[in-house]
Amino acid sequence: MGDLTKLERTRLRWRSRRGLLENDLIITRFLDAHEEELTDRDIDGLVKIMALGDNDLLQMLLSRSEPEGELDSPEVHDVLRRLRAA
Repeated sequence: MGDLTKLERTRLRWRSRRGLLENDLIITRFLDAHEEELTDRDIDGLVKIMALGDNDLLQMLLSRSEPEGELDSPEVHDVLRRLRAA
């Protein structure tokens, strides 16, 4: 995961815990599969997505909505594509 320390990885995982179990499962599965290969750009996209409320995040993860406004960026689209495939 680039230059992230073990503590920073732990914080990323802790921050990814969500109120909706579905979101938590998808994000955890994604991190389990890709944590070691995430770039700073990937982490930026993931952090932006995780700023969404739980219901909005779930709608996006299930392809019921697409990133708009500030979220409509290449790094968000890339990490979202990989999250949806997780």
